[in-house]
Amino acid sequence: MISYLKTKSQIIAGDILGGINAAIIALPQALAFGVATGFGASAGLWGAIILCFTAGILGTKTPMISGITGPAAIVLASIMHSLNYDINSVILIIAMAGVLQIILSMTQMLNIVKYVPYPVISGFMNGVGVIIILLQLNPLIGHPTLSSTIESLQQLITNIHSVNFDAFLIGLLTLIIVFLMPKRINKVIPSTIIALIICTFISYKMGLNIDKISSVSIEFPKFILPEASAGEIINYLQYAVTLAIILSSESLLTGLVCDSLTKQKNNPKHLIAAQGIGNIFCAMSGTLPGSAATMRTVAAIKAGASTKIAAIICPMILIIALYKFSWFVAEIPLAVLAGILIKIGYDIIDVKLLKVIKYAPKDDLYVLWTVFFLTVFYNLIVAVGAGIVLAALLYAKKAADSAKLVQKTVYDNKTIELEKSLEHDYHHKIRVVHIEGQFFFGSATQLIAQFDELLGTKYLILNYDVCDSLDISAVFAFEDIIMRLKSQKIKILLVIHNENLHNQLEKLNIIEQIGADHIFYSEMDAINYAKKNL
Repeated sequence: MISYLKTKSQIIAGDILGGINAAIIALPQALAFGVATGFGASAGLWGAIILCFTAGILGTKTPMISGITGPAAIVLASIMHSLNYDINSVILIIAMAGVLQIILSMTQMLNIVKYVPYPVISGFMNGVGVIIILLQLNPLIGHPTLSSTIESLQQLITNIHSVNFDAFLIGLLTLIIVFLMPKRINKVIPSTIIALIICTFISYKMGLNIDKISSVSIEFPKFILPEASAGEIINYLQYAVTLAIILSSESLLTGLVCDSLTKQKNNPKHLIAAQGIGNIFCAMSGTLPGSAATMRTVAAIKAGASTKIAAIICPMILIIALYKFSWFVAEIPLAVLAGILIKIGYDIIDVKLLKVIKYAPKDDLYVLWTVFFLTVFYNLIVAVGAGIVLAALLYAKKAADSAKLVQKTVYDNKTIELEKSLEHDYHHKIRVVHIEGQFFFGSATQLIAQFDELLGTKYLILNYDVCDSLDISAVFAFEDIIMRLKSQKIKILLVIHNENLHNQLEKLNIIEQIGADHIFYSEMDAINYAKKNL
């Protein structure tokens, strides 16, 4: 009984600490995105509170922290610009998006997200990160935020001649803090909250002549019932579909990350339904919608959170901060929020891919740059759709080009018997797994999931039967497989069949992660090595 109580108290303590950590990250982000979208800081903060609490109560058992994120903020800013900042119409669109999420949660369409190729996701995320940075360059020098990247760049050329140096200097100080804060400090207190407090305090004490948030409402938002005609619903449906897809995709990706960290399986239908209900409440309160937020969820889990209690603690902390420090929030300079958003935009950019981009196949690069430029300069949903279609066409072309009529001997039955007897004689401590067919994004995600079923294995002989080079999705999938197997104390013996593939794996540091002595060109050599060392 004592052991049970101790365990329960530890869980609660971890959830409280995780909720506090998530709130510290959510506060500056909610304020910054609220201002950037045109809704205002209050709508950003109250939206984070309402959505996180609702999705926390109704959502999955794991600590999923919700709120406005970069992609959703960009879509909302774009919708606001398209509708000439008609708040009532945008609120209707948010409510429609929430309803669409609930409908989506009742279908099998949620499974489609795992088949989106990595270059499409990377191009989209890179595009969103660049958009956030470009849109904040004008407020960084003391001028209003614009909703279009092209307009923002055009106006920047004009505004550069009339810089508000008070705003620019305080914005520059913000950038220095968020980018140069030592990692050991950043792990304890996020650099964004440190920059927010220090730079706002300096601005307040020195009486700098810069634009500020000015006011933030501590009253709970009033209930709003969006009014709409059938014609308006039809006209706004395209915006609602776009928003619903972005919000759902973000939540599903965060769910996958959460599954990986907590070793628990979330129900995606349950997750999206809860998010949809939460976003309907956001619409009815006139606040910003959002999704499950990866950065905040990871922060909560790493701080010790393990249940949905963390997702309830987080909004409570935000409410306390709002009531106790509303005067301070009103003094936050917009240039400081611009600096924080530039850091958020930089963090969204897929640095992992950029490091190995020179080794990526040309087809992957065609897809990535197409999605990137369409995201930045045209439309987010068109960009993703175009990327998926282009990736499918290029893959179909590659498959068609490599298709040949060849005679091939039936797979050696003696080898099959050897593998079966090997697993039986060594009680599954030595296993042989064959990867047959093209190893690409769709098959990679399926394979990664199967590697969780190898408990008890000491040596896994991974036989890659295909001679083709790996695409970038397969490279990252290989890294995930290696990490998962290492976490289970399983040693990997990789069997490949040509020198070109060996050279590619060596350039991408895959061989270094596995170990050069664990790479073989013959399955029998790998089997003998495993027997000898077991």
